[in-house]
Amino acid sequence: MAWDDFDQRRKGPDDRFDGGPQFNLPQLKLPNVQMGGPVIYVIIAALVLIWLGTGIYTVGPREQGVVLRFGRYVRTTTPGLHYHLPYPIETVFTPEVTEVRRVEIGFRTIDPGPPARYTNVPSESLMLTGDENIVDLDMIVQYVIRDARKFLFNVKDLPRTIKNASEAALREVIGRRNIDEALTTGKIPIQEDTKALLQQILDEYDAGVQVVAVQLQDVQPPAQVLDAFKDVASAREDKERMIREAEGYKNAILPETRGKVEKILREAEAYRAEKVKRAMGDAQRFLQVLREYKKAPDITQKRLYIETMEEILPGMEKFILDSGGKNSVLPLLPLGPQGVNIPASSQEKRQ
Repeated sequence: MAWDDFDQRRKGPDDRFDGGPQFNLPQLKLPNVQMGGPVIYVIIAALVLIWLGTGIYTVGPREQGVVLRFGRYVRTTTPGLHYHLPYPIETVFTPEVTEVRRVEIGFRTIDPGPPARYTNVPSESLMLTGDENIVDLDMIVQYVIRDARKFLFNVKDLPRTIKNASEAALREVIGRRNIDEALTTGKIPIQEDTKALLQQILDEYDAGVQVVAVQLQDVQPPAQVLDAFKDVASAREDKERMIREAEGYKNAILPETRGKVEKILREAEAYRAEKVKRAMGDAQRFLQVLREYKKAPDITQKRLYIETMEEILPGMEKFILDSGGKNSVLPLLPLGPQGVNIPASSQEKRQ
């Protein structure tokens, strides 16, 4: 239907449609309220009380209250129930000061999982070491609020500032070390030095935060040279293993050799002592024989001769015949171990 048709069907000053249904709406009669007198004062007092009641606030056990008056810091409140002048005179911020916040360097968490999903940020993770090698590493910085007032107002966009300061501190520490330290034994010193340097930077900014921990998550060479570094690491492990095996062999063979040397020395000393004592005994015995020889040379010569014959002819029956004649008292001297029976004829002649 065109607008002209509507205009034609309109009739009269009340703009009724002559062809449509007619509606009679009931008329409502509202009471005539007089706004004068005490009513308006009661309403105003109620509104003032409600406005004043908006100043009541609560600070949680893990929070600090920071009160501003017309945008200027006034005071810091502790956990509990407190009151401030209603808005817009005073406002309150209640940041959680015990919450451990974190900053990710070199990666971002897409989904905490499980399983967790991450994405790499090469512009942050690739760094140059002191020996001019490139290392790819990820790091997490954990911090808490130490001063709520400084945390809120001293630094603009504090989380981004902490991330940039963390990256700068890590790059400086990595730049003072070679790649072998970063990949193997130097991870803990790198974390400690980075934490100390980052805390120093944030203290200079007067940021009001305390660095709790700095943790290296993943440290490895760039993907383009990862296989070559794995070969180098494998060769280094083989070298360390061979060195440990050689040291183990050395530790096993040296005590054994020292023991053998000590044994030989003790045996030589015992042999020397034995020979010296024996020689001294032989010399002493010779001197005694010499003294006896000087007393009776003939008798000593005969005794020595007889003793020598006993030594050089052991186990044989030996007889000494007196060459002095028939009148000898002992013409026959048995030298055997058990002696020799003298013939009867000789005994008769001896009688």
